[in-house]
Parts: sequence; C-alpha cells; structure tokens
Amino acid sequence: MTISPTAKITVIIVNYNGGEYIHRSIDTLRHQQFPAHEVIIVDNASTDGSVDDLELGGLDNARLIRLDENLGFARANNIAAEQASGDWLALLNPDALAEPDWLSQLMKAAGRHPGVNMFASAQLDADNPQILDGAGDAYHVLGVPWRGGFGRPASELPGEGECFSPCGASALFKRDTFLEAGGFTESFFCYCEDVDLGFRLRLGGETCVFVPDAVVRHHGSAISGRYSDFTVRLGTRNRLKTYLTNMPPLALALTLPGHLLASLYLYIRAIGKSHAKAMRQGFTEGLLGLPGILKDRRKAQRTRTRSSLDLVRAMTWNPVTLHNRLADVRPFAEDAARSGKRSLDPLEKSERP
Repeated sequence: MTISPTAKITVIIVNYNGGEYIHRSIDTLRHQQFPAHEVIIVDNASTDGSVDDLELGGLDNARLIRLDENLGFARANNIAAEQASGDWLALLNPDALAEPDWLSQLMKAAGRHPGVNMFASAQLDADNPQILDGAGDAYHVLGVPWRGGFGRPASELPGEGECFSPCGASALFKRDTFLEAGGFTESFFCYCEDVDLGFRLRLGGETCVFVPDAVVRHHGSAISGRYSDFTVRLGTRNRLKTYLTNMPPLALALTLPGHLLASLYLYIRAIGKSHAKAMRQGFTEGLLGLPGILKDRRKAQRTRTRSSLDLVRAMTWNPVTLHNRLADVRPFAEDAARSGKRSLDPLEKSERP
C-alpha cells in the first residue's frame, strides 16, 4: 500500500520526569522510514532535568513546550494537539521506543482503511520482546478495560483487525477527529483517558484498527510505577468514570450490577496488598465526582449514533478473556468471509480472544 506523500504526522510526546527514557524515545524518531512532519514534546514541569539537555537535531519542526505545572497526560496532549499542524496525531510515550517502520506501517494501514480515524500499535515489552505489552485496548461489557494481551507471549500477537480502542502509549488519531471529540477528558489527569476517548469516538460511529506491523517497545509504567498508589487510585477512579460516562442507557441498566460485582472482585484480589487502600480512595473519588460524571454523560450520549447492541458487540463478553488479559482483536467481516468463516460475534461462545 502506497503512503500518500501529502500525509503529515505530528508526533506528540508528553514527558514527566522521563529521565533517560525520553532521550532514547526521541532518538527512535530520527530513524523513521516515514519521517514525522513535526514533533512536539510537552513537559509537565519535570523536576529531574530530563528535558534540560534535550537534543532535537535531525527532527523536522521539533519543539519543546514547557509547562509551569504538571497538568497531567490528558491536558498536555490536548495542548499539543491544538498546536499541531499535521493531519494525523501519533502519540508516543516517553518510555516507548518506536521501530523504524512504526509511522510508515500506521500510514499504510490508514491507506488500507479509508474512513478509519484511530489506529492501535503493537506494543512489546522493551526488556523482553518475547512478551506482549499490549495489542490495543480491550473493554469488557461490565466496564473493565485492559491492554489486550498484556504479559502474554508475543507469539499470541493477533493479526490486523478491529480492537476496542488504541492504547495512548502508541496511538494514531486523525487530528480533526481528535479535536472534534474534545480530545482527552482532562479531569482524568492520566490513566483510562485513552479508553474513554475511544469509547466516545465509538459512540459517534468510529472504529479502531489494530496494526500488528506498527511496533513499539514499551517500558510499561516505568515512570509512574505499575502498582503505585497513584496509579491504582487514578486507574480505579477513571475506570468508574469511563463506564458511567459512556455506557449506553440500556446497557448501563443491564450491566451495573455486574460492574459493581467486578469492582468488588478486583478489590478482593487486592486485599492484603499495599494498593487496596488506593483502590478504595479511587472508588470514593469517583462516587464523589458523580455530578461532574453525569454532566459529561449527557454530553457524550448526545453524540451517540450507534445502537446499544452495536456498541456492546464491540466489547468483550467472555470473562476468561478478561481474567487472562487476552487480546481481543477481531477479523474484519470481509476477511472472515474470504477464509470461509463468519465474522466473530462477541455474544457467541466461540469468541476470539
């Protein structure tokens, strides 16, 4: 598939105390087969000096935006998106290393799927590339998101297909689509903002394509800590906000008891561990923020153009898939037809992980 020579990509990196990670990440952008039109680094008032000696040579239209305070991952990306001049926004975490053909593979996929405005990359563990870091984001119908395939063998990397939403560590969005949706919800600060945006875009009729050949190697949560109190608290709060804001009315009524049970299950698993208190705090913060959530919900649901059934079909139903953090990438209907198989339905027992 030929890449349009007029396609322009703005790569956005949001940094906060990224140490040496961000230097290595930026270096991988110098070796892209399809160079970025511009690179915007937004620094959230880092205190570790990680951007003091940042070298941006060899990158077209590269610039650093220094913020006076830590506004969070969501707001910082929105600031960069508003200033970007590219047609596409490629988000890259400062602890992610892009393979040389990362951008070219994403743009080839955009050429294969005209009309699709968000794409997910394949993420491998930077320390052990035989382990998956993620194959797009998956979303269980009970309101629990996860990085598909996280921690699974890389041999389980799925082929190109539809996933629920892209992981913000290596996502591609059409800039106009991103901005028209309002970008990331800034009250999230960080965590689940990518799933929330993907959900809102789906409400408006969008879909997401997973591109297995667009590869980054990711030091997942290397900066914030995978199970730090901060990560767990905000992850718990924002998971609740994502669910209550975006789940269509009928699906919300039917799944709310299950969502509460799933939340209880996750908490029971955390009992006796240091982050149990952080989970309680996150859930409490989510409930206290209910008035704001309801306001966001009214806005999100006004954009809905798809039926509840259509939306929940894009979600995962199999609890085993969730429990094992399997990937949920589904073949396109035309591919399934060519192979003599029906397009897989998430309501069927034969659901593809």
